[in-house]
Amino acid sequence: METEGSITIPARLTQDFVTNLPGGVVDLELEENKLHITTDQYQSSINGVQSEEFPVMPAIENGKTWLLPATELKKALQQVVIAASNDDARPTLTGVYFHTFEGNLYAVATDSYRLAEKQLSKAKTETSLLVPASALQDLLRILADYEDEVRITHDDQQILFKAGDVELVARLIEGSYPEYRKLIPRAFQTEARIKRSELMNITKVSSLFARESAGSVTIKANAKKGELSIRSIASQLGENNSSASATVSNDGEITINSRYLLDGLHALGGEEVIFAFNGKLEPCVLKEASDKPDYLHVIMPLKS
Repeated sequence: METEGSITIPARLTQDFVTNLPGGVVDLELEENKLHITTDQYQSSINGVQSEEFPVMPAIENGKTWLLPATELKKALQQVVIAASNDDARPTLTGVYFHTFEGNLYAVATDSYRLAEKQLSKAKTETSLLVPASALQDLLRILADYEDEVRITHDDQQILFKAGDVELVARLIEGSYPEYRKLIPRAFQTEARIKRSELMNITKVSSLFARESAGSVTIKANAKKGELSIRSIASQLGENNSSASATVSNDGEITINSRYLLDGLHALGGEEVIFAFNGKLEPCVLKEASDKPDYLHVIMPLKS
């Protein structure tokens, strides 16, 4: 820096412009309210406004602070943000709910059609925060190559994520989050233990024939045959029935949205998963095949 200065410029234009510049040195020069950008082959100027007009978020005073490893936070956000709603008519469902329950920190999101819950590390303080999913998607981009701890500070209105030299501040969503735990079944009539890759493959194939019916597929569990099968019908194209070997406790059938099932399978880790449900009318649960799974993907059934 030769001389200090500040200006507010259009973010989208500047980002797109700099992205298309070739490698090399970029010179920036401020003249009144114009930022001149010069390289060996390009000479451009961007009109801006005085930096004093840039809105400043109020500082968080007397807030709570806690730390989370970036890898743990990234994985949790990748697993739950997909289930948040895009419908601004129900603002509480457009966020991710961070809260403590029985000494653990949880992150959960739902759009009322499916729900994703992730158990994080032990909680040192009581927490109940509703963070906009759009802000957390920005945070995921910030954390892409970051591996250290993320410092999180919040009060009743705002939350600040600090990752190295980058800070992201967001306003919290007001309102009470639904008591979602009542929706999660604790016991199941039918459970199928299956390889995640095989369930993903047969779901992908069946989803091709489910486009006419908004992704609707019917899943059947057959204990005698030891298989899980997925059937989809497209009146204009035909129909498909795909199956894979599984360890099944009891016969059962349920109809769900194939896209939600694929989202859940992509979010899960591990080689094997458990797909469990109670008849056609109650939600089904997708989880890792382990003694203490830390991630649940709950999908509401469709009318078959």
